[in-house]
Amino acid sequence: MNTSTHGLTSVPLSRLPGLLLTAAVAGLSIWLGTLPWMQNHGISALTLAIVIGIVLGNTVYRSLATRADAGVGFSKATLLRVGIILYGLRLTLQDIGQVGIAGVAIDALVLCSTFGLAWWLGTRLLGMDRNSALLIGAGSSICGAAAVMAAEPVIKGRAEQVAVAVATVVVFGTIAMFLYPLLYQWGVSAGWMPLDETAFGVFTGSTVHEVAQVVAAGRAVSEPAADAAVITKMVRVMMLAPFLVGLSALLARGQNSATGERSKITIPWFAFGFIAMVGFNSLQLLPADVVKVLVDLDTVLLAMAMAALGLTTHASALRQAGAKPMLLALLLFGWLLAGGMLINFGVRALLG
Repeated sequence: MNTSTHGLTSVPLSRLPGLLLTAAVAGLSIWLGTLPWMQNHGISALTLAIVIGIVLGNTVYRSLATRADAGVGFSKATLLRVGIILYGLRLTLQDIGQVGIAGVAIDALVLCSTFGLAWWLGTRLLGMDRNSALLIGAGSSICGAAAVMAAEPVIKGRAEQVAVAVATVVVFGTIAMFLYPLLYQWGVSAGWMPLDETAFGVFTGSTVHEVAQVVAAGRAVSEPAADAAVITKMVRVMMLAPFLVGLSALLARGQNSATGERSKITIPWFAFGFIAMVGFNSLQLLPADVVKVLVDLDTVLLAMAMAALGLTTHASALRQAGAKPMLLALLLFGWLLAGGMLINFGVRALLG
């Protein structure tokens, strides 16, 4: 009896040091993310959490790993999935109505074309391993670091592959954040920009990586552009769940073709939780103050997951990844900019 009781209590207690460590990194990251300079440059708490985690992971964490690994692993797996579910509280089904059929079609075409291009360019042209290419594709095509983390359980990528994919989001999302407003101003002054501020906001939301980067880029143009950009981005984020389910089925089918044997589809249960949370939030049953608290909790959980990822990422593995991941991300960035603009033009011409 005593042995059984000890066994039940020892598992949670073994996680405590790692949970405290990831919570401390998350708290620091969230605080830094509230600083005006960070907000003006679109640097989110999630980005800061993985950067701080990588720094600690390659220095002091090595001496703490034995005691902290259980909690860090729990943060990287379980807390991530809970965080993805609660992420649905940031969205409502009404968001879809605000961008209309054209906005949804633009998001879907950008997502599918970018991810498909990442798969083909990464594995065929650049000779990269499939997991790295797909993780970079997920981050570029949907919602940045959150999409990379959400896709990891389905793709079964290693920590260093996830970290590299997140790094590409940070680099090219930051470039986009500064480039898009300049592109709009130049297009208007030169007389070739056919998109008004709201339409350019849709273009921004459908092609820029992170939510924070979308907000910063949209505000640099105007408030109407920012509003349209954020709504379009939220609809794009909403596509994360069906994307994960479809990706799981596609990977299982590919494995069947390669081995000639039937393989099980990895059902990302948290994706369905995400959809359910979006639907529940659309009913507006919870007071706004409660939703805000839960959204803040979600930020903490996702930051803890990012911190855990950083803590388990070794600099040597990042160096071994070489230049190919950045080259792939650069090619995808070029597609998001040029191809995304063409998609926006084409859909608006067809649907208005």
